[in-house]
Amino acid sequence: MALPNFVMAGVQKAGSTSIWSYLGQHPQVYLPRVKEIGFLEREFEPSQICSRSAYTVNFDSYKVLFDGVKDEIAIGDGTVNCLFHHQSSIPRIQQYLDNPKVFAILRHPVERAFSDYLMHIRDVVSSKVLPLSQQSSSSFQLRKGLYSQQVLAFKEAFGDRFQVYLYDDLKADSGAFMKQIYDFLGIDESFVPDVSRKQQRAAVPKSKSINQLLRGKNPIRSGAAEVLRLFVNEEQRQRLRNSLISLNDQGKEKAALKPDEREYLINYFREDVLALQELLNRDLSAWLE
Repeated sequence: MALPNFVMAGVQKAGSTSIWSYLGQHPQVYLPRVKEIGFLEREFEPSQICSRSAYTVNFDSYKVLFDGVKDEIAIGDGTVNCLFHHQSSIPRIQQYLDNPKVFAILRHPVERAFSDYLMHIRDVVSSKVLPLSQQSSSSFQLRKGLYSQQVLAFKEAFGDRFQVYLYDDLKADSGAFMKQIYDFLGIDESFVPDVSRKQQRAAVPKSKSINQLLRGKNPIRSGAAEVLRLFVNEEQRQRLRNSLISLNDQGKEKAALKPDEREYLINYFREDVLALQELLNRDLSAWLE
């Protein structure tokens, strides 16, 4: 029975989708059909994941995802919330997998939080998303960037089988970055992935109201869908909806943190960044500018 021998444990909004794609191009790597499986993250009740169909809640269904493994050297799980949910994920990784390698990619915590915030607006995750500077200290968008305790927990659990990489290095040289990952996983590091295309296009809506109509659950969208069903098939309806969403999209550079908001967030993360750079023995002072 084949199971993952490596886990990409974190973090959200730090290039993990692109890295997953580059890993999947390598002939010595096997990846399941979905990245965010969720099984290793924590124990979910079926009622908790009805809207997260990619997630699986039991070991039997988890094992099935790796039935296609042949002679690949590296077999992966890409559930990036494992780092944040370290208290539950570490025991589960240790229980179900045989001493895997684990790695995480960390991003400037302010930029990560802001990217997460923009995603929540774009995808209408909630009807009301507060600006980061108005969120409480218990906000997931903020707490996910408090890396030091998360990293420490994984270092203590997995020792030198746990590695941390920085999103800054991925942006600077994707090819060199992936060589480090390939080397850590013990596969041919001379393989050159196609890193020319980003897997996700960062965008924010021009109009939040129009975005809510197109993406959120509401009577107008439901009514329009019922009418369109009389004339066009599901694929055509989805294509029309995607076109309208694209027309309302703009590059995320159109949205920016205000200086006072950035200062507030840097102060929020300051102590954790200082603790993290001691853990990693790496200068992270740029994260505090």
